[in-house]
Amino acid sequence: MADYQILFSKKAQKDIAQLTTTQKVKLQEILQQVLAVNPYIGKALKGKLTGLYSYRLNRKDRIVYEIIEDDRVVFVIRAKTHYGE
Repeated sequence: MADYQILFSKKAQKDIAQLTTTQKVKLQEILQQVLAVNPYIGKALKGKLTGLYSYRLNRKDRIVYEIIEDDRVVFVIRAKTHYGE
């Protein structure tokens, strides 16, 4: 059962449109079964990305998101960003 609502930035929506069907299915599973239940399982980012979290989508891509605890929201900022960018 999802404890957190998932919302998307416009950039994340554009990222999702570029994913393959298989990647979209995996993203949906991660969002619904993992991040909506416990978003703190992701890696807390540092530096200029402090306050954001990431979770691996595949070997080269990650989901970058913010947790808005007061509203119980996971706000997906990027849905396909490469490690090292």
